[in-house]
Amino acid sequence: MWRSADAVLAICLLAGVVIVTNLDHMPRGLAGFLAIRLSIKNALLIIGIAWAWPFVLTLCGLHNPNRLRTGHGEWPRLVIAGAVGCLLALVFALTSRSGLVSPLHALLFGVATVPAAGMLRASVRTASRMSRGVQRQVLLVGSGPLAARLYHQLKSDPTRNITIVGFVDSEPHPALAGNGSEHLGGVQNLEDILMHRVVDDVFIGLPIKSRYEEIRQSIEACVRVGVPASYSADLFGGGSTYSGPNDHHAPVLSLTETPSVDALAVKRAIDFAVALALLVVLAPVMVGIAVAIELTSPGPALFAQERFGYMKRRFRMYKFRTMVADAERIQGELEERNEAAGPVFKIRADPRITPLGRWLRRTSLDELPQLWNVLVGEMSLVGPRPLPTRDVDRFSEPWLMRRFSMRPGLTCLWQIGGRSELSFQRWITLDLEYIDRWSLWLDALIMLKTIPAVLRGTGAV
Repeated sequence: MWRSADAVLAICLLAGVVIVTNLDHMPRGLAGFLAIRLSIKNALLIIGIAWAWPFVLTLCGLHNPNRLRTGHGEWPRLVIAGAVGCLLALVFALTSRSGLVSPLHALLFGVATVPAAGMLRASVRTASRMSRGVQRQVLLVGSGPLAARLYHQLKSDPTRNITIVGFVDSEPHPALAGNGSEHLGGVQNLEDILMHRVVDDVFIGLPIKSRYEEIRQSIEACVRVGVPASYSADLFGGGSTYSGPNDHHAPVLSLTETPSVDALAVKRAIDFAVALALLVVLAPVMVGIAVAIELTSPGPALFAQERFGYMKRRFRMYKFRTMVADAERIQGELEERNEAAGPVFKIRADPRITPLGRWLRRTSLDELPQLWNVLVGEMSLVGPRPLPTRDVDRFSEPWLMRRFSMRPGLTCLWQIGGRSELSFQRWITLDLEYIDRWSLWLDALIMLKTIPAVLRGTGAV
């Protein structure tokens, strides 16, 4: 994960240094810039930098888990790595025929990598601390002595910042039921509970010998709905606790594969930095759009709607208003004209859309206020698009809920692959494919492909 993040950072810095120092030689306009051709030699050199830079950081001890977590002794090592990075970038300068890349650019790259890599690590540590500050909703499976011991272990550590929402068990045992924990139903009800409640983690505290079948059913339900499942690490009743892969304090063993806490912290740090930068740069554009909306149709410039986010948490998503002010009230009258299969609502020639709104949708400029949702952590730059409560309330299949196991995003695979021209079934397939294949490289690829998709405006409704 860290190697990928550092490789992407190196490529962005190298490209940024060359572009900023050669602005006078760059093609005018976005279309001209995107038409720049990359030679095979330069492509190979970029690949080489992307491979070598993380290797340099590793040799300098900057991928050491303890150092990544604490930051102790990080900056002197970053300075050494920056000096080596300068030598690596000299290869571009020495092989450049056009003169656009010089030894000065190599020096600037080496200097820029030190604060950039340092800020990336500091941002990830901050994002990790902030994520631990979010109250996590935990559900227990079981209520006997094993579950009760797990309950007390979880509750006794205030650093975990969790809320135990209740437990499921076919026959509630006094060991846990007697302490006031809410009994939500039997193991057979677990899937339905996970579909309709906010649950971040399921901890299974059933004896493996006598309740194996119920353990298997619980794991299968969690996998279908997309909620991480873990089993009490005290398998042999000795009171020992073992670290899970995502939380070195947790007395559980993870039973489902989910992205690591560190990887998601890097993703969150990138989201915050990019959203903040874009909000600052695009502020004049957003003010202009808001004024244009106010002048061309009655009603507020911003439209806010409740959407489902990470693990089915509800939040207010913001957009520039592209419809008449009472569009949500009118939607009930248009249900019979819905052209989309499945639970979603889409009309290609929607009469509620204003003329300016149609242009905003085609250019995706109406989505710019969602950068605020990204900044505050309700959304991500890349992830499954957040759906309205009207659509999610019509979900009937448990596997559809797995799309909420990642934070919703501004763009996603189906946004770059056809947008509203795709069927709902294809949307979901692409959302789940993204979740299963997720990596920082995939996020970077989707972001790059989003630019031409937005310029084309294909499938925007």
